[in-house]
Amino acid sequence: MRRPQLEPPLPSGSLPPRVTIYEVGARDGLQNEKQILPVQDKAAFVRMLTEAGLGTIEVTSFVAPKWVPQLADAEELLANLGDLGRGRNRPVLVPNERGLDRALALGVNSVAIFGSATETFARNNLNRTVDESIDMFRPVVARARDAGAWVRAYVSMCFGDPWEGDVPIAQVVDVCRRIMDLGCDELTLGDTIGVATPGHVQRLLDALGDVGIGVDRIGVHFHDTYGQALANSLAAIGQGVTTVDSAAGGLGGCPYAKSATGNLATEDLIWALDGLGVETGVDLKKLVATSVWLAGRLGRPSPSRVVNALAESV
Repeated sequence: MRRPQLEPPLPSGSLPPRVTIYEVGARDGLQNEKQILPVQDKAAFVRMLTEAGLGTIEVTSFVAPKWVPQLADAEELLANLGDLGRGRNRPVLVPNERGLDRALALGVNSVAIFGSATETFARNNLNRTVDESIDMFRPVVARARDAGAWVRAYVSMCFGDPWEGDVPIAQVVDVCRRIMDLGCDELTLGDTIGVATPGHVQRLLDALGDVGIGVDRIGVHFHDTYGQALANSLAAIGQGVTTVDSAAGGLGGCPYAKSATGNLATEDLIWALDGLGVETGVDLKKLVATSVWLAGRLGRPSPSRVVNALAESV
């Protein structure tokens, strides 16, 4: 079914003309799948995402294989991808200096660290307090910057925590400020269990702006537990955010927070932004075909409504 289009699409005056989609399906999506894909399928997935026009793709994680066995083949995947798996727009997650060493040895020059706004999740995910985790990140960021790498800082549990409940905005802002003071280039606000609402998003962005962290340095990462991921992303975009995380086909979750469901589906985000006249540079038809292909490899249908609506047309 074709979506009715205005010619040309009518952009909202409050929205940016273009949004960068930070595709997390190959890392955050696949790390939560029970089935471990062969490395050849992972490489094919990254290549298909690239061919669909996704400029930024988080490729894998250099977490210890015993913690995330789904991504234990990080070195092999990057070797398979060659130059396509490296570069400023091919970040990898590094939890500590050991992970950074593995990434730098392969010529990676774009990395992400993963912190927490809450003590309980910091303990469960990193086996450290928030203070201890920031101390752990300090040499990672410094060494990455010395090597010329771009550094993204994820902060999880920015809107709610399954153990601690509501997370005060002041607490989130304090952790974000301290992590950004390490020298990170970009801050990503994680709604790890999908409890955020548009008003909460706006209030947090305003509070971060008050301490000097502007929307030009912020990305957003929403999960769709309550069906709010798209609404929250549009609220952030309306505030001036131009980097939005999503996963092809709505893959993902979080292995350390069982209430976390899939990420915002990239296809659903593109459908909405296309209708608003906001450019993404992504070919929706090719991306839907990619997610249909991956669903076949995983043996289950995609949770993305746009993928399911368009699947028969690709």
